[in-house]
Amino acid sequence: MHRPKTFISALIVALAVAGCGGGTSEPVPTGPLGPGVAERGQAVYKSTCRSCHGGDATGISGLGKALKGSEFVAGLTEVELAEFVRVGRSPDHPDNTTGVDMPAMGGNPRLNDQQLRDVAAYLLSLN
Repeated sequence: MHRPKTFISALIVALAVAGCGGGTSEPVPTGPLGPGVAERGQAVYKSTCRSCHGGDATGISGLGKALKGSEFVAGLTEVELAEFVRVGRSPDHPDNTTGVDMPAMGGNPRLNDQQLRDVAAYLLSLN
């Protein structure tokens, strides 16, 4: 009987997916979209982005590029950077220099527009 192995395999996959782009325990801002707030963005970054880009945003080889000190990040506005995070970048995109997938919203589809702006504000504060 393969049921226990199937259940364990499914549990492992579920836990792995939960670890990539997990939710944030910070209150989700509601109301009109405002400029990003770096402090809120840092909390979202820690719960969603650090597993690939590192806790200090200096990147993790084979997973995510360094965001701290990044010319790419510094060259975007907060709105442009939030949109980039929303869309992500596939491995076959012509501007992808790593061949690694940058999933839309860092793999966390629960992020709202304000949280994306907050993350962008945080990343811009590192540059």
